[in-house]
Amino acid sequence: MSIATPSSEGTGAPVGAPAGAPAGEVVLGDLQGTPVPPAARVEVQRGGCTVVVLGTAHVSRESAREVETLIDTGGFDAVAIELCENRHKAIVDPEAIARLDLFQVVRDGKLPMVAANLALGAFQQRIADEFGIEPGADMRAAIAATARHGRPLHLIDREIGVTLRRIYRSFSWWRRYTLFSGLLASVLVDVEVTEEEIERLKGGDLLESTFAQFATSMPELYGPLIDERDRYMAAWLEELAATSPYGRILAVVGAGHVQGIARYLGEGTPAPLAIREELDTVPPGSWWPQTLPWIIVAFILAGFVWGFRRDVNLGWHLVVEWILYTGGLSALGTVLARGHLLTILTAFLGAPLTTLHPALGVGMFTGLVEAYVRKPTVGDFAALRKQTVHWRGWFENPVARTIVVFFLSSLGAALGLYLAGFLMYQQLLAA
Repeated sequence: MSIATPSSEGTGAPVGAPAGAPAGEVVLGDLQGTPVPPAARVEVQRGGCTVVVLGTAHVSRESAREVETLIDTGGFDAVAIELCENRHKAIVDPEAIARLDLFQVVRDGKLPMVAANLALGAFQQRIADEFGIEPGADMRAAIAATARHGRPLHLIDREIGVTLRRIYRSFSWWRRYTLFSGLLASVLVDVEVTEEEIERLKGGDLLESTFAQFATSMPELYGPLIDERDRYMAAWLEELAATSPYGRILAVVGAGHVQGIARYLGEGTPAPLAIREELDTVPPGSWWPQTLPWIIVAFILAGFVWGFRRDVNLGWHLVVEWILYTGGLSALGTVLARGHLLTILTAFLGAPLTTLHPALGVGMFTGLVEAYVRKPTVGDFAALRKQTVHWRGWFENPVARTIVVFFLSSLGAALGLYLAGFLMYQQLLAA
């Protein structure tokens, strides 16, 4: 096995290698500290197959042209790209979101994941609109050129949902709150995108650039966001080289992934399928986030029993307060989300009951009602990507508004639970 790099402009020097590096040798540096230029390219020989890893800038028209040229002239038997199935579908079938059954999404509990994808897409779309660039131009070029030549196309990146869930699991609850708040602010607040952030975007990974603002303060992002995906894509390429009849494979990835993929290919992966299965597994969460809600509910129910045993009037007073605080704050959240009148009523009546059962959430019911009474049109789905770029669009588009209703009604119910519980025990201990 050998690793080599084509020469730059015929000089024999590796593209992007440090000065003094021997011709044809790749120097694998620290991915966190040494950015790889968009032109970076390495070749890895695996048995009878040559894997060419091309680093591109996802928003660069020059990179897109380079990808097309290489596929047209490089004699590759197959092309692999840094996309998962969902992101590939979004590129080749942009109207797929218009066929989304929002009612079913809410019923299946997938609304938070849809919201996360929309938030990431909105951030990237804002940059694209502001600077007149097209995210994913290199991947679009690779897909089109591969189809034109009738070559197999392989999607080698891990599913974005798995990556987001592994990021979530790697954080403590407080770090999750900080990360979520920052992402929410990046969507709802119209902040100016700096030139430095644009350069990060041009450096390669769109997903990485979205989280770039947290990279310094949250080094734990690096594992699931970058290193694990390097290892995952290297395992895919290792498996393709070992099991397919291909003589030459072109892998088109963001420039920031070239060194990591080359390093893992250089080390060799004896069990690539097992590696991918491991990295596709979402670690189980801690026990206490699942147990704590039941403990809180037990305390609340004990408080009701204590109140009625002490004084029936006190007991009913606590029940009324519980309904007013949980139902009232959930209804207020729904009002702020500009939910339908029937949805507001659902929040008020549903929150006092759902807060007493941790497996249920009032957002499930308010989301279902909002999606039913204000059925989004095909045009609403088509306008979703553009409208969610600005915070006002989240309240104007019926699809996005259903998501906001889900979250704000749930937030109101949660605040009502803690406030009513605190006041309950304050009164019981004072009585």
